[in-house]
Amino acid sequence: LGESSAQVEQTLKDIYATGCRLLTIGQYLQPTSDHLPVKRYVTPEEFEKWKTIASELGFDQVASGPFVRSSYHAHLLFEGAR
Repeated sequence: LGESSAQVEQTLKDIYATGCRLLTIGQYLQPTSDHLPVKRYVTPEEFEKWKTIASELGFDQVASGPFVRSSYHAHLLFEGAR
């Protein structure tokens, strides 16, 4: 919805501070014209950058991409963290 890079990075830190160690990062994509429009398309390269930053913060498993959702291959993240 237009968050800045600083806001995303702070959110990652805040999430990590709660004890969360499995993370999915995706982008809201407008499903119909009745929903909020996308302000900016986040590139796959930027999602890779967020994945790297999250890993450096200490997250055990990170799935990051434009079509990633909270349930995105959740079993693989869980197994990878075991």
